[in-house]
Amino acid sequence: MSTPTSDDYVVRAIRPEEWAAVKQLRLDALRDPVAHIAFLETYEDALARPDSFYQERAIGSGEGSGTAQQFIAEAPDGTWAGTVTVLLEQAGTTDWAGYPVERRQGHVVGVFVRPEHRGNGLIKTLFDAGVSWAWQQRADRVRLFVHADNARAQGAYRKAGFGPSGLVVSFSKDEAENELEFVLER
Repeated sequence: MSTPTSDDYVVRAIRPEEWAAVKQLRLDALRDPVAHIAFLETYEDALARPDSFYQERAIGSGEGSGTAQQFIAEAPDGTWAGTVTVLLEQAGTTDWAGYPVERRQGHVVGVFVRPEHRGNGLIKTLFDAGVSWAWQQRADRVRLFVHADNARAQGAYRKAGFGPSGLVVSFSKDEAENELEFVLER
């Protein structure tokens, strides 16, 4: 069997009743070798969360939500090959890092593609779905944060049309924890 191309996947919003699969995909993502620089959560912390957390997350970012949307890429064999979530941030609010949000924007989080599905354009297909949803929500731009040392992710985000804004956010006093903001303007 040949390696699937990005056209071989079904990319769609999750459904609230799929919370158990959402939980499993998150746990699998946190087991990835670069998870420590790609996610702000550990596998142990995610595993300890009650099922109600994942149920609420699936409702809040599932099909039909106007404030967040999680997309998955379903492989030809039915497995969930990857995911991306876009949160809608409103102008006049403060973001998770304490910075003011100056305009309505999408914020990409939770990006993950299983290793066996990488390198075929799937990440761009997922991003296209997420960005399209953000534009439908009247976002002026879409942004994400990527670890300064995660060159592979930065390359994938550039291929999806994103570029650095110049904003650098540190999650700790250790400058090795710097995250770079990448943006895609409308």
